[in-house]
Amino acid sequence: MVKKNVIICLVWAVFLFFVGAVFADGENRTVKRDHSGNLQLAGLLDQLLNPESKESKILSGAVSLLGSASEIDNKSERTIGESLALEGFHRYGLPVKDKALQKYVNLVGNAVAANSERPGIPYNFVVVESPLQNAFSCPGGIIFISSGLLKTIKSEDQLAGILAHEVAHVGHKHALKSIQRAQFFNGVGKITSATMEGEKGKEFENMIGGLQDTLFDKGLDQNMEFEADRSAMETAYRTGYDPNGLIQVLKELKRIQSKSTRKGSWFSTHPPLQQRIQKCQAQRHQYPDAKTLAHLPDRFQKYKNRIPN
Repeated sequence: MVKKNVIICLVWAVFLFFVGAVFADGENRTVKRDHSGNLQLAGLLDQLLNPESKESKILSGAVSLLGSASEIDNKSERTIGESLALEGFHRYGLPVKDKALQKYVNLVGNAVAANSERPGIPYNFVVVESPLQNAFSCPGGIIFISSGLLKTIKSEDQLAGILAHEVAHVGHKHALKSIQRAQFFNGVGKITSATMEGEKGKEFENMIGGLQDTLFDKGLDQNMEFEADRSAMETAYRTGYDPNGLIQVLKELKRIQSKSTRKGSWFSTHPPLQQRIQKCQAQRHQYPDAKTLAHLPDRFQKYKNRIPN
């Protein structure tokens, strides 16, 4: 059973790796077609939102994914992240059914990612339909933000600050550092079906389970969150956004905290907001021209209005 689950996880990772580019650059892409004119590769969003698609049925548990896993030639970190992304869909819901909104969030996200500590990897940003106010990142650059949190945000610089915070977690490899990663990777060059045999397969499954608990339930170490806040303000500033946008979101979340303390929300997976606000405010002196930078509330509001009620 362990081996079967691992194989399913790895095949899904291959699938997500190839379709992940749908979210990556925020630009319209031309999809390659075969000689008969049929689509060779459809977007992940289109497939997940189509109730008759294989991907949608697998996600809902209606069918099982059969077959053996071939060698995964992308980085092991991305493979782990894609495995966790599937769990993220299960826990937080499917992507919001609005391509324009998804494209907009990816444009902002990839703008800050290009100015982050680790700009050389692909980043995929997904708005999921969930009333919980939260955002989280999977290793390798897959980042989720809930529709509930988007509704709380009031301007584009605030969105940039939140996305830059999650990008910083990827840049610092916080999720992977939070587990005993070295034990799993000892003697494993890259994740393949061969390296998933026996005990290594069990170790991989245990590692994924540990990361699920960390990302979705317990949250990262508070010092990692503080580090991500510092990096987020710097990244937003380098991108041309007012870095105080992050502080404004944290203040708004603090204002409504008493109403949103459910498991899986920002409040249950992040350190006390007052501590974070104070640390961010202590950093503001580094950006004396911050108020002259981009806020863009009107542009953000145009897309915020597209979020389902």
